[in-house]
Order: sequence, then structure tokens, then C-alpha cells
Amino acid sequence: MVDKSRLPSRYVSVGPASAPHRSYYYAMGLSKEQIAQPFVGVATCWNEAAPCNITLGRQAQSVKRGVAEHGGTPREFTTITVTDGIAMGHEGMKSSLVSREVIADSVELTIRGHAYDAMVCLAGCDKSLPAMMMAMLRLNVPSVFMYGGSILPGKFDGRDVTVQDVFEAVGAHAVGRFSDRRLEELECCACPGGGSCGGQFTANTMACVSEAIGLALPGSAGAPAVYESRDDYAVQSGVAVMNLIARNLRPRDIATPEAFVNAARVVAASGGSTNAALHLPAMASEAGIEFDIHDVADIFKDTPHIADLKPGGQYVAKDLYEIGGIEVIMRALLDGGHLNGDCITVTGKTIGENLERVQFPTDQKVVRPVSDPISSTGGVVGLRGTLAPEGAIVKVAGLDNRRFEGSARVFECEESCFAAVSARAYKAGEVLVIRNEGPKGGPGMREMLATTAAIYGQGMGDQVALITDGRFSGATRGFCVGHVGPEAAVGGPIGLLKDGDFITIDADAGTIDVALSPSELAARQAARVPRESGFGSGALWRYAQNVGSAEKGAVTHPGAKNEKTCYADI
Repeated sequence: MVDKSRLPSRYVSVGPASAPHRSYYYAMGLSKEQIAQPFVGVATCWNEAAPCNITLGRQAQSVKRGVAEHGGTPREFTTITVTDGIAMGHEGMKSSLVSREVIADSVELTIRGHAYDAMVCLAGCDKSLPAMMMAMLRLNVPSVFMYGGSILPGKFDGRDVTVQDVFEAVGAHAVGRFSDRRLEELECCACPGGGSCGGQFTANTMACVSEAIGLALPGSAGAPAVYESRDDYAVQSGVAVMNLIARNLRPRDIATPEAFVNAARVVAASGGSTNAALHLPAMASEAGIEFDIHDVADIFKDTPHIADLKPGGQYVAKDLYEIGGIEVIMRALLDGGHLNGDCITVTGKTIGENLERVQFPTDQKVVRPVSDPISSTGGVVGLRGTLAPEGAIVKVAGLDNRRFEGSARVFECEESCFAAVSARAYKAGEVLVIRNEGPKGGPGMREMLATTAAIYGQGMGDQVALITDGRFSGATRGFCVGHVGPEAAVGGPIGLLKDGDFITIDADAGTIDVALSPSELAARQAARVPRESGFGSGALWRYAQNVGSAEKGAVTHPGAKNEKTCYADI
């Protein structure tokens, strides 16, 4: 038996005052011995909203077995997800980033309300991964994260395809380059079963983060969702959390400033999603660590891009798994001096110790050694300038031209830009500007995959640029700049642009500027009429009142730096 005198569950399971609480546990079939053990919350995002989530329920049962067989009492609960592949391209995408906060908050409230001592968190879709890790860091009880796994690639015309190909086919269809029959054939085979989108999009990027930062078991993020080996990792995640309770090793002991640097390096090396520049600062805030979009960009700048993964490259997550998974990227970075091997992980061992058994495979083309990178800098670049004083992000993985200049074509929302793109009512050389889509202005900072994929599908991906105070999907490719801050809703320069303004974007120099004098910008600012939001109540209204800038991760509360009492210490 574990001494519960310093564990939160003592409030609901120990002593005469806990008799009413224990009666509820007896009602659910628990024994006296089970009630006396540590309570471990097993939090999942299982639902039938999308393939990303449908395998999580099965994996949760395996986690519970690992906990129960090693002296713990697992208590399973679920929370929401908003799945980007279905929310994309319409009003539903306003809910996506908001769901990150709702997931983290709901897990916090469940753990707090029931006084659980530890947790294992399982997630599959984009925002649910950082959300679960945010909750782990916020509560700071012994915790293990587990990714639900990626989808297997579909097969079309003898090649691997993902949902990215379907979005791009919509653009090709709009200009007559893809028939109705071919589009239907592609949509029917692109996603063959359970799991998250198969390229190095946001879900797989944040899965890489979970291992690199040390909050997940080594190798646990790699296997596709439908593989039975995921159940073994789930059992071991349950075992691991019991070991963490015994050692009192907590998430903030693991996710140190050095661990966040490791995580950003793995994102850069893998050509990962621009959304990591939003989620890493949000996670850091939960741990009381100062780590913003500029810190992420600086790390990307001196980290080589070594993994040839979609959307900028050739391979999918299954290919990475088959050569050894995320640990291969980490091994290459460690060997090249780009990874801190001294950071502790949920195994109780360091990154370096975990990687001792990993040999870099030379008979493959998915991941290169750092001595022969795809590029000498990461796949994502930070920008700053007169158009984005708080910064912006552009994904350069797969780009041949890293500089773009042209006249602005301004749209007040994504729908109006998508309509223009669908009608092919734009010209080569233009910079398409989508504003009022930031965290406050959207509200919710929508992703723009439907629009960017349509542009690419029309064969115009390298002939126009697109900038927004919203976000881009991890599946986006082309010259697309997101997270422009300050956003239009708070008076940022992007909200002052007019058609014809000349914009220069230079990914090598890290700049994004508009050819307007300070006096002209000031005059436009003075004449600006704030745009009224269409939301006067509900979750989106509440989010808009509380959310901060993309520069700091679009968080809705002060984080651990303002914490008075940590839950784990009650």
C-alpha cells in the first residue's frame, strides 16, 4: 500500500470524513483495497467525431490494465475534441483553437474535483495533444502522455496519399484539372482507417514534441493507430505513471527550459507544423517558463531540417515509424550536438540514456544525418517587421523561393478569399491578405488549409503569397505566413492594409514589411474603425475576452507564473 498522507486522494478516501466519498466508489464496484490505492485519472479524447479519436478508447483500457497491475486504481474519463479536417474551411474552424483551452480546463476540473493523484492522457487530434500536455503541466501531478497514433496512408494512382491531397484536389477540381469522378475516388481512399492525419502535420508534430520534451515513453508516438503494438505502449504508460508516483517525479521536473529547446529542435528538424510555435509557448506558460514565438524561431534558425516528411517532403508518418520513429530524428540531433541529452524523462532516465539503444539507420532516405541536411535551418522560420512587430511564422520546408514581394489583395475573412481563389479571381505576384482571423478577431484563429490547398491545387502555390493573423494547418504548403501580430482586431498593421500596398517577405532575413511610412500608418490607425464581432455570447465570446496574443501562445490565463498554490501540493 502507498502512503496517501501527501496525495490529493486522501481527501476522498482516507478517514471517517471520507465515508460518503468512499460510498460512491463502493457503488462503482471498487474494493476497500482499490480505494486505498492511488487514484490515477485516465483522460482520453475518445469520440466519434473523426478517425483521429476512434482508437483511443481501446488504448485507454490497456493503460488502465498497466495502472491496476502495478498498485493503482484507474478512473477513466473523456473530454471533447474539435477535429480540424472536418472543421476546416467554414465557421466550425473558429472552435478549433478554443477547444485546446476547453480540453485543458476540463481535464483540470475533473482531476481537481475528484482529487486524483496522477494521470495518463491520451490524445489524437491536433489541439488535443498540446491541451493534454498543458493540463499535465498545470496540475503537475505525476503524468504520462500518450499519442493515439497516425493513420495509415491511402493509396491513389499507386502513391501514398493523405487528406492534404484531397484538399489540394478541391483546388484542382475548381479549375478543371480534376474530374468529379477522380475527386470521389480520391476522397474514398485517402483515409483508410483510424488515426491522425499521416503527414508531419500538427498532430504528428506535437507527438514528436511529447517524446522530445520527455512527457511520453520513448517510441510511443510512432506506431500507427491501428497497430496492436500501441496497446503494449499503453500498458507501459500505465506502469510508468505508477513509477512516477513512487518517485514523485512530476511534469515540471521534466519539462524544463532545456526540454522545451529540445522539443523545438525536433519540430524544426522534422519540418513540423507552424502550430508548434503557438503550442510550445502555451505549454511553457503552464510551467511558468518564458518561451515565446521568438524563442521558438531562434531555435529553428540554428537547427538543421533533416526529415523528408510531408507536406514539404515525400514521406508519411508510417515511413518514419518503419525506420525507427521519432527516436531516429532525436538520435541524429544528439549525435550532431543539437539535443540536450541530460534532460530527464518519464522513464526516470535522461534523453541520452533512452537513446543509448538507438542506432541511426543508414539504409533509408526518410531522415538524414545532420552532416547532410535538407537545409541548414529548420522547416519553419520566424519573421518580424513593420507588418508584424510581434512576429509571424512561415513554413519554408519544401520552398524553393524564400523571398516574395508583391501588391496586397485584402480580404476581411477566409470565406471571401476562398471565394476569390475558387473563382480564380486573383493574379500571380499578389500577396493575398486574410485578416480579422486572429485569436480575438476570429475569434479562434482559424486555420486556412482549404484556401491554401486550393491555391496549390490550381498550380499557383509558388506564384502568390498569403498572409494572415490566423493560422495555417500543418498540412499547408506554399509561401504562407501566419500568426501575424498584433492582429487586426487589436489595431495591428495587418488591419491597416489596403489593396495595392507593397509587401516584402524575406524568409532568409526573417523580415516582413509593408512599404508605408510611419506617418501613413499612424494616420490609418487614427482613422481605423474597430470591426464588431459577430459573437455576443457563448464560448467564442468568452474566449475572445480572455485570449492573449499569438506571440505568447494565445493563452487565456496567466499560467504558473501567477500560481499561488499548485494542485499537486494540496
